[in-house]
Order: sequence, then structure tokens, then C-alpha cells
Amino acid sequence: MVTNARMQTNGTNLGSSFQTFWKKNKDNILLPAIGVISFLAVWQFVSMTGITRLPPPSSIFTDKQTRILLLYPFMDRGGLDKGLFWQTLASLQRVALGYSLAAIVGIAAGILVGTKPMLNKALDPIFQFLRMIAPLAWVPIVLIALPNVQIAAIFVIFITSIWPILINTKVGVDQIPQDYKNVARVLKISPRKYFFKILIPSALPYIFTGLRIAIGLAWLAIIAAEIVMSGVVGIGFFIWDAYQQNYVSEVILAVFYIGAVGLLLDRLVAYIQTLILPEERR
Repeated sequence: MVTNARMQTNGTNLGSSFQTFWKKNKDNILLPAIGVISFLAVWQFVSMTGITRLPPPSSIFTDKQTRILLLYPFMDRGGLDKGLFWQTLASLQRVALGYSLAAIVGIAAGILVGTKPMLNKALDPIFQFLRMIAPLAWVPIVLIALPNVQIAAIFVIFITSIWPILINTKVGVDQIPQDYKNVARVLKISPRKYFFKILIPSALPYIFTGLRIAIGLAWLAIIAAEIVMSGVVGIGFFIWDAYQQNYVSEVILAVFYIGAVGLLLDRLVAYIQTLILPEERR
């Protein structure tokens, strides 16, 4: 009797918790789901009517090879014949290296030019020029400059993602209130204390804005980066190889993977931001 009562109580508590969760997050769940389903339905209709030659999203399930890739992401037959999990993991490792390097260099350079106006004037034209170059345009340049294709691919990711980090960090340093600077000058705060107690906390919201933009750009650059690395495991080369062999359904499936992983990466950086920054400063 006591056990049954406890089970009923636990069930009631779970039901109540679910209802509370649903009321709080209903719009955040339903509206995106409706948007995605509507988009897929329009795509299916347009493809079936022959308006476009692009296969419908249902081809992911009807095509035999694509269905294997979808159902067996951990497949590994050796060489390049691997499931999409391993393809994506290999790409994520390259993105992690290129993005981490961009974060370190971008934040350091942004703080430097933000605190040195003369240096900023000298380097800003170079920064603005370089950030306008598309990732694909870097491919032939890095192939000439860097003989190691692994380093070349990481460089493409690095050079694509560094600019939003650098520029947003520089803006964050520029936006430090003058009152803070005056107080630091009057109290004769040491450079080290000024850096950790005033500069970094003030610039952090801008730095995280740059980091969120950059993680998306780093992931977008993976196709360009892995075109450099012909014949390697990676989601970018997988798409390029499938395109060359006219496996359109595989391209579409890989694109879904790229979009999903990109969304997760953005949410991960946003979550880290919530852990580091207080809510009122986000």
C-alpha cells in the first residue's frame, strides 16, 4: 500500500513537472517544429511538381545508399567508406583546431588594437581587406603557400573565423566606459588588475558575440577547407565527392548533418556564455 502510494505520488509529480515544462516551453517547441515541417512540405511539393530538379527530402529515405548512411552513421568499412558520424567527427576535429587558434589570436589582437589607437589605424585597412576574402578564395593561395594539406585546411578555417572575434573584441575594448578608465587612473590600478578586473569583464559580452559568429563561419568553411584535403575523411570532402559522382540525395543528407551540427555548436557557445556571464550583461 505504501509502495503504491509512493508510485502514485511520483507519477503525479512527474506529470505536474511535465505540464509546467510544457507550459513554459510550448511556443519554443511547437513554433520551430511547425516552421521546419512547413519548409519540408513546400520543398517536397516543389520537387514533386517538377519545378526544380532537386530531389525531395523524402529521397533521403527512399534512396538505398542514403538510407544506409542515415541508419548506420557509425559504419566503418575502412578508407573513405565511413558513416556520417566519423565523417563529421573528423571535420569537427579540424574545426576545433582552427577555431581555437582563431579565438586565441583574435582575442589577443582585438585587445591589442583596442588599447592602441595608432596601431588600430595602421592595421584596420588590412583587417577589413582580409575579412572580405571568401573561404574558397583562400584554397589556391594556401595550396601554394602551405605544402601540408592538413595545415592548409586548418588555416582556411582559422582565417575565415578570426575576423568577427578580432573586430568584436576590439569594439568591446572601445566600449569600456570612460568612468572606469578614470577611476583606474586615479586609484593607480596596476595594468594586470585593470586587465582582469575592468577590461576583460567589460569586453566579454562583445567577445562572446564574436565567438558565436565565428563558430558558425568556422563550420561553414569546412567544405572549402576539406576540398584542399582531397581524399580524406570529412563531411566537407564527403559532400564534394558525392556531388562529383552525382549522388544528390547523399549531398542533401550531409547538408542536414552540417546544419544540425552547426546549430549545436552555436548553442554550445551560447551555453558557455551563460555560465561565464551574469544574465544582466549578456
